Amino acid sequence: QVQLVESGGGLVQAGGSLRLSCIASGSIFSINAMGWYRQTPGKLRELVATITNDGKPNYVDSVKGRFTISRDHDKNTVYLQMSSLKPEDTAVYYCNVALITTSLNALDAWGQGTLVTVSS
Repeated sequence: QVQLVESGGGLVQAGGSLRLSCIASGSIFSINAMGWYRQTPGKLRELVATITNDGKPNYVDSVKGRFTISRDHDKNTVYLQMSSLKPEDTAVYYCNVALITTSLNALDAWGQGTLVTVSS
């Protein structure tokens, strides 16, 4: 069994910053890509940022220059530093991890989501 626990969401004013964290634990053999997605009511979940096993990041255009994704291999943790936040960044943010379990099965795991609200 694999668990993803997210933290760091909350309410912030436009222009402010937040840092999201996601810790993966449980029956993990290895982790490949890690990432963050977000979703607002009535819309599809969209990719925000991903980071490969060797640290290569990828961002959706709307957050480039404002968000930074990073990971700590030793802690099985992925972070999303969000700066210059805008009201349109308001969403539930989900952590996603592509991993191999100790049973050598591929798993695409999701966190429970953390709410980010940006006030204008």
